[in-house]
Amino acid sequence: MSTGQDAPTAESTRMDVPGDRYGKTRSAKPARWRRLVFALVALLVSGGIAYVAYTNFGSAPIEGERVSFDEKPGDAMEITINVTRDDVNRPGVCVVRVRDKAGAESGRKEVLVQPGSKNSRVTTTIKSIGKPVTADIFGCSYDVPRYLSRP
Repeated sequence: MSTGQDAPTAESTRMDVPGDRYGKTRSAKPARWRRLVFALVALLVSGGIAYVAYTNFGSAPIEGERVSFDEKPGDAMEITINVTRDDVNRPGVCVVRVRDKAGAESGRKEVLVQPGSKNSRVTTTIKSIGKPVTADIFGCSYDVPRYLSRP
């Protein structure tokens, strides 16, 4: 049921209006200043995301590494750790823990790392509520609790 006429398009039905009465029509293309503002905002947001990612995922100022662990009598385990830090004048603290056969944490201890050298080795014994099978480092920080820093 075609009548032989083409369907009207948006351009063919658009009426030109007098510019002096209604003002000039805008082009569909965005203004140059809008593109520049958008690019500047995108650049600032990208920079902010990069900064947050760097501070959260960059290298830690103090890190611990387990060297060895050994089971001791009385549900205890001895752990030896190496602590590497960027500020040798500040004391640090490392949290070490033991785990039972199921993998659950069964003991935990905070260990004070005295100021001194860039690499320090610390050995401590952790008591467990059950038979421990492994020991590891939970994490290290420069935020030393007050009860550890007293002489």
